[in-house]
Amino acid sequence: MSRLGVRSQTLYAYVSRGRIEARPDPADPRRSRYRLADVSGLAERKKRGRKASEVAAGAIAWGEPVLASAITTVAGGRLFYRGRDAVELSGSASLESVARLLRGGHGASLKSVPPSAAFAGQSLRERLFSALSARAGSDPPARGRAALALAVEAVGLLDLVADAAAGGPGEGLIHERIAKAWGRPDAADFIRRQLVLLADHELNASTFAARVTASTGASLAASALSGLCALSGPLHGGMAGRVINLVEESRRIGPEATVAGRIARAGPTPGFGHPLYPDGDPRAAALLAAFEPPREYALLQTAVETMTGEAANVDFAVTALSAGFGLPPDAPFALFAVARTAGWLAHAVEQVHTGTLIRPRARYIGEAPPL
Repeated sequence: MSRLGVRSQTLYAYVSRGRIEARPDPADPRRSRYRLADVSGLAERKKRGRKASEVAAGAIAWGEPVLASAITTVAGGRLFYRGRDAVELSGSASLESVARLLRGGHGASLKSVPPSAAFAGQSLRERLFSALSARAGSDPPARGRAALALAVEAVGLLDLVADAAAGGPGEGLIHERIAKAWGRPDAADFIRRQLVLLADHELNASTFAARVTASTGASLAASALSGLCALSGPLHGGMAGRVINLVEESRRIGPEATVAGRIARAGPTPGFGHPLYPDGDPRAAALLAAFEPPREYALLQTAVETMTGEAANVDFAVTALSAGFGLPPDAPFALFAVARTAGWLAHAVEQVHTGTLIRPRARYIGEAPPL
């Protein structure tokens, strides 16, 4: 209450509205403990006040919500797809069924026509970009089209991206096709779990890029391509490469020395910690509990969590899974892209239906113009 400058009634109101998480104090059931990150965030927002430019600036990086969406949310340290726990879904759901859920189809079965075009490029990444680029250059705009038509098109695009990752069309569910194409059918169920857990993650950078494109009325393929472009950056879908470099450093000098070096440089440790999950990324916990990571990954995880208190996030788990099953070098990025295509398309359809253009303003800080 002192930190926020409020009375007890206001504090309880924040708790009831979900703005501050509260838990019983184990030492005294008459008392409550309040999540520090929630209190600090509210205190910072109160300090900034309600000046429009400052509120907008604070919303850009892990700040206040900026778009209304019924698709995905992170609440209480858990990830929910249209109100359903993503970790629970990963126990048995396929990416196809989760994609339908994200689109709001409530499990309705839609069939698509298998793509017949060959995929240009040798690497996984090249095939993904070439497949979506070709469709983005030829597909009609999404604006003004019927919801069912967009849903059918979204099914076909998800199949297209999956086939690009696999190297060509195949039979069966997406996780089975990819596992077979990569010569690791024993990894099929673990790939399925990963695809489900990565299908969407609220308004992340690539999803925001997809929604901005969709807001112009562009085709669903163009929106997905925008998402893929944003995903390719090293601070997003390219994070696996940084995790691999950290593991290689750990092999050379040992995990404790590697972590000590990161602490000394006061920099973040790739693959660990997440602003939305102060108590640990539930997606990573679910994946790491389902298989035994390679020894070097397990040793590094123990060292980081012991020395920094930061838990492994999904980037670490996905990279460890790919290494453990001997998947292709760019498998983490490819699987991330296939999974997140389901989310990009769901958000694109939702944005198209709003009929509004996303067009923020810049807060100019350059040389004053002559007025």
